[in-house]
Amino acid sequence: MSEQIQSQTEANLTLLTDENGTYIEGDGMRLMADFVPLLKRTAPGNLNGESLIRAVRGKKKLQENEHPLLLDATGGLGEDSFLLAAAGYEVLLCEKNELMFALLEDGIRRGRECSETAEICGRMRAVNEDSLLYLKNMKEIPAVIYLDPMFPERKKSGLIKKKFQLMHQLAKPCENEEELFLAAVNKGREKVVVKRPAKGPYLAGRKPSYEVPGSVIRYDCYVL
Repeated sequence: MSEQIQSQTEANLTLLTDENGTYIEGDGMRLMADFVPLLKRTAPGNLNGESLIRAVRGKKKLQENEHPLLLDATGGLGEDSFLLAAAGYEVLLCEKNELMFALLEDGIRRGRECSETAEICGRMRAVNEDSLLYLKNMKEIPAVIYLDPMFPERKKSGLIKKKFQLMHQLAKPCENEEELFLAAVNKGREKVVVKRPAKGPYLAGRKPSYEVPGSVIRYDCYVL
């Protein structure tokens, strides 16, 4: 039996929890945070080839007992953060949307209870905060700040995976991405990494120190 714990009626979405965890239902779709399907990507040979990891880590390889703090200021479902935690970073995720945060927090909790993901999820923690305000007020200085301002929704929704259709209903693209980017540049210690559409403009018109390109997305890397 599912227990309704919260609803967002304006988007026709409902937050539910049952023996499998917390999830959102809407428009015949279901969304939950689940890190187990990402395990194949965390195998050493695969993880090192991930564009995100190459962008964040650069040429620097972390030592076995080295876990720099990384702030994911656009937490979402935490999939990118899971890969970054697998690479050795201590990841703090900031997610403003309460329903998305509920999914994220539950996913991390279940991840810590699963033997296959426990070590990785043990390096992940989430806060339900506005990332811009959190950045300005946080006392910890992260080595790296990662930003993934959601891309505008495509007109042909059939081109978008069902998961992302539901996410676009739940959390709209970042409206203050330039302000968030500038706050990150002012707060970070080593690097700010921004996920962008492959042919999209630079945030705030600022050219990165280097890019990690891809066919659909690219990572703009700003060395501080």
